[in-house]
Amino acid sequence: MGLKEFKPTSPGRRDTVADDYKDVTTNKPEKSLLGIIKKTGGRNNRGRVTVRHRGGGHKRRYRIVDFKRDKAGTATVMSIEYDPNRTARIALVLFEDGIKRYIVAPNGVKVGDVVESGDDVPVTTGNSRPLATLPTGTQVHNIEVTPGQGGQLAKSAGTVAQVMAHESGYTLVRLPSGEMRRLLSTCTATVGQVSNLDHKNEKLGKAGRNRHRGRRPTVRGSVMSPAAHPHGGGEGRSGIGMPGPKTKWGKPALGVRTRRNKRTNKFILRRRYDR
Repeated sequence: MGLKEFKPTSPGRRDTVADDYKDVTTNKPEKSLLGIIKKTGGRNNRGRVTVRHRGGGHKRRYRIVDFKRDKAGTATVMSIEYDPNRTARIALVLFEDGIKRYIVAPNGVKVGDVVESGDDVPVTTGNSRPLATLPTGTQVHNIEVTPGQGGQLAKSAGTVAQVMAHESGYTLVRLPSGEMRRLLSTCTATVGQVSNLDHKNEKLGKAGRNRHRGRRPTVRGSVMSPAAHPHGGGEGRSGIGMPGPKTKWGKPALGVRTRRNKRTNKFILRRRYDR
């Protein structure tokens, strides 16, 4: 992919840096792999807002992506497509028996390339193998946490993890955050880096492009009243008046660790904030 900058014909265009979509080969998705997305506006089944700042946005269709990569056989890449539901590109692959599936497109994979899944397939970009069969130093993405559940780690644009070591049925993997984590060696991963590397360099340029994505405006707590937010009140631009920032509901915010799953702490050799 690449980026394109715009001439400052308007205030919104002045700072816009957008995707040029030159790596996308078609704008017509595979109809058999489309699903429905029901919008909630951030509300739960009782109609209460549980996630703020969501609503509106352009209508989307869900692309059913194969994160498990459990189908054996050779598949040919038919197209590289844009997915409005994720930052990475997706690739439509066609198996020898005529079945089509979407996969997260690895960086460097082109139309006509062949991808495979299995224990003894080549260690090349786009192929999926169990972690136990990958040499140390291999760059991977779409990594399973539970065998057979499908990839859950390193799936967003430009992310990549690295196989560090194998020991006693576990594989040590360095995740994109810098965390060092042990995973069962029977978990699968896809070789290579996720596509759309320049996504992090894009600039929306104007608020309207955020609205198209279904993100509604956010109001700072410091401009609210004391009854609406702990940071509110005061004359003019006042400080928050407390040792640390809080959420709208009085809970500590910005940097407070919220991880509660102590059961899996034994699999983490180095935390991401210990870098």
